[in-house]
Amino acid sequence: MNNIPRNEHPRPDRHRDSWLCLNGTWDFEIDNALVGEAKKFFERKSLDGKITVPFCPESRLSGVAHTDFMNAVWYRRDLPIPADWAGKNVILHIDASDYETIVFVNGKWVGTHRGGYTSFQYDITKFLAAEGNYVTICAKDDVRSEKQVAGKQSQRFGSYGCMYTRTTGIWQTVWLEAVEAAHVTSYKVFANISDPSVTLDVLTSNVSVGAELNVKAYYEGKLMGEASATVASGSTTVNIALAEKHLWECGNGRLYDLKFELTKDGKTDVMDGYFGLREVALTRDKGLMINGKTVFGRFVLDQGFNPEGIITAPDDKHLIFDIEASMACGFNGARLHQKVFEPRFLYHADRLGYMVWGETGNWGLDHTLPEAIYNFLPEWLEEVERDFSHPSVIGWCPTNETWDKHGRQQFNPFLDSIYDITKAIDKTRPVITSSGSYPTERTDVHDVHDYEQDPVKFRSYYAEIDKGIVRDQLNRGNRVGRQVSKTHLPIFVSEYGGIGWVMKEDATAWGYGKSVEGEEEFFQRLEGLTDVLLENKDIFGFCYTQLTDVEQEQNGLLTYDRQFKFDPARYHRIFSKKAVIED
Repeated sequence: MNNIPRNEHPRPDRHRDSWLCLNGTWDFEIDNALVGEAKKFFERKSLDGKITVPFCPESRLSGVAHTDFMNAVWYRRDLPIPADWAGKNVILHIDASDYETIVFVNGKWVGTHRGGYTSFQYDITKFLAAEGNYVTICAKDDVRSEKQVAGKQSQRFGSYGCMYTRTTGIWQTVWLEAVEAAHVTSYKVFANISDPSVTLDVLTSNVSVGAELNVKAYYEGKLMGEASATVASGSTTVNIALAEKHLWECGNGRLYDLKFELTKDGKTDVMDGYFGLREVALTRDKGLMINGKTVFGRFVLDQGFNPEGIITAPDDKHLIFDIEASMACGFNGARLHQKVFEPRFLYHADRLGYMVWGETGNWGLDHTLPEAIYNFLPEWLEEVERDFSHPSVIGWCPTNETWDKHGRQQFNPFLDSIYDITKAIDKTRPVITSSGSYPTERTDVHDVHDYEQDPVKFRSYYAEIDKGIVRDQLNRGNRVGRQVSKTHLPIFVSEYGGIGWVMKEDATAWGYGKSVEGEEEFFQRLEGLTDVLLENKDIFGFCYTQLTDVEQEQNGLLTYDRQFKFDPARYHRIFSKKAVIED
């Protein structure tokens, strides 16, 4: 598998030995006329072109590099089913495909998934033949419809402003997995740091009733505890008392390993996972607390783009580099912005002790449309369910800057419902209903985006924050200026800075505010703005815009190709100063 791109196991939190990576060369064809289904492309023995999966056709790594609009794209490849998988169920996983994805196996329809950012899978066992198996995938995409989430994908032909190159079709790993008919499908972790113990909500396949479930927890190879239960429904709860307490903390992601064994009719399904012993809370007076201790949130905006793969990292090392580069700059976490990041990124954040806010790419969807919630909610719920047990995920942010077409911020039943549903599913984390939009009661955070570049003015806007008064920035459409808000909620300045520094001549490049004249002016402005937030006891965290340049938006601390613009030690000294709110 060494010559297969992105061939590492995509789900370290749900690992089985019996799996097969399907990345690599696939047949490929663009279908702008949307006639592929009528012409039965799913029955063809080949398609007209080639593509390298999992990279989107817009990317250079795909070998296609077609950046115009594509209404639909088709993929096809043979399915090699290992002989030792006989008698097991075969699951086809597609970890992300944008947007409406239709799957066929051996010319037969298997299923349709809507949503461009989340993972999905199908049991294809009944569709398989003794030999000659193949899979065909069609992905339909229309970012100009305003009826689907699109994140930062440009609705124009080219990139502009803070909108970038589009992603169409498959952009994360496609893989097969062999399981017993009775098998664990997923699990949720509920940590208790005071016992210490962990409660697991273990979900199993439909035929698992009557099976015996055993779960063991280990730390650095040493057994910490185990629990067993008989499966009586689709969800089985077990509690494991832990012999030793090893807390997950910022900068030290201590992880326990899990081994699930589900036995029925003499057959045992085995799956490995992990968890972190971590609790999170957020209050106005104490701010963000990890395991009962106040931690100032030093976040950076991470959009997860790169020049070669667009929103797909070229390899696993790139995922690790972005986290380690951020930490080298003095950050302890990130806002994962307008994109659902892949599980392997979250795994590395888990093991490195790096906090993240889970977000989705809600831009592109007109939230005022009556059907908006039907197009948004299923995908958002898939994200929350998939990433629930990652200790690095310390909060949820379902939407960002929910403006309407006239530059007005929208507070409507759509946003209220998303907040209520998210809290119903996950009561263990805070929720920012709409980042950078002025909060209603249906949010846990007063979240501010403020790109003021003058540190003196910046400080004045938060001078009465102890009274709950914030002078929020209005920077959309014709609404330029400040609005006085009064809030009793914890306050997060989740976008600030964005100081432009262009490494080479680029007429399209931009950053926020007037460009600085040199390195010393850059750091003077950076430190002045950051100190305002660190020195305010009523602000629990900041998020600097941004980690890297993205195409024409060149206000990153690193270039688009991941070169530090300045010595990261200078960044670290500024961002890592102790905040007054910290213990």
